[in-house]
Amino acid sequence: MSPLYLVRHAHADWSPDENRSLSAQGLEASNRVAEILRSYPIRAIYSSPAQRARQTVASLATRLGLAVRIEPDLQERELGKGPFEDFFKAVKVTWQDPQFAHPGGESNVAAQHRGLAVVRRLLGQHPTEQIVFSTHGNLLALILQAFDPAVDFAFWKSLTMPDIFSLTWNQSGNVAIRRLWQETEPGVEP
Repeated sequence: MSPLYLVRHAHADWSPDENRSLSAQGLEASNRVAEILRSYPIRAIYSSPAQRARQTVASLATRLGLAVRIEPDLQERELGKGPFEDFFKAVKVTWQDPQFAHPGGESNVAAQHRGLAVVRRLLGQHPTEQIVFSTHGNLLALILQAFDPAVDFAFWKSLTMPDIFSLTWNQSGNVAIRRLWQETEPGVEP
């Protein structure tokens, strides 16, 4: 099975608008995403419907001559009907009890199930092709956790915007996870 590349979207200025755009910093970082991934023989790019996720891989798609295909199941997990007094505490609770869901929200178990279903479905459509998923931090971490139980709340908090991971399956079905995103300039936050 060919590698899968999971991309967490680049930085967006926070607003309650779920369809917010990347910040200037995020747009610059999206070009670095393209630089990192352009040398791989990628044949398809899928993205969450969120504009910030689409924009993160738009430069890559242009360089490779590919369209960004929208995949609704790559959207971020619904934490619940906020606002939450302490966002990180609200997320931490869901990692401590994966079955727990805030009112109107999605549990870690449910979000992970959705994420794995889209991984299986799209890898099934591209069994010999390398593909990219542009998604969100919580869903990305939950997908990774399915293959590495050490992925936890602290790991999620350590993700950068953007971030890139490759997942490669061996003949036994085991998955090797490798982080591809790294700071290239000292003092510059990725």
